[in-house]
Amino acid sequence: MEFRLVYRGKLPAATQTKTRAKDKHAIRRMFHPQLKELWHTHPRLAMPVLNQHQINDRLASKNVVGHFRFMPLVGEYFNLTCRVDILFLRRDMPGNLIESGGDIDNRLKFLFDALRMPTSVQELAGARPTDDEEPFYCLLQDDRLITQFSVITDRLLLPRQESDGRNDVHLILHVTTIPLNTIGV
Repeated sequence: MEFRLVYRGKLPAATQTKTRAKDKHAIRRMFHPQLKELWHTHPRLAMPVLNQHQINDRLASKNVVGHFRFMPLVGEYFNLTCRVDILFLRRDMPGNLIESGGDIDNRLKFLFDALRMPTSVQELAGARPTDDEEPFYCLLQDDRLITQFSVITDRLLLPRQESDGRNDVHLILHVTTIPLNTIGV
């Protein structure tokens, strides 16, 4: 299965001293409606309503963190890993990839953390699910399930908005799911 996710906003670098749990969960919340739409419309995921509710309830009940019940698409339940190809548009000039907004590897680590379900209540930063977030759709059960990724960086040419900051990016993620039994074949 292949699909794309889109994100526009801040993407700071992850650090050892600042977990930025609130920021990561805000990004999760931006991906949630896109993944929810995928679950409800993709032919491989959308099933008759009765089966859909049973499967969703079973999966979400296995992935409870705090008040949230998570629905990760990529994980042990479906025996999947994934490849993520990222078009990473930023306001920097070519060559400033490392200097502005944090280095690329720490910004990607931050993104990968936001793509997975949290492992502890602390990663939710006190957030509670809204009515639309029951269950909460996310891409990954664990970010170790990203078995391949690539990144193309380029300059973001959209006009600035007042809310734009130095770390603002526009990301297009092309996700390809991979059955576990095909890895290394």
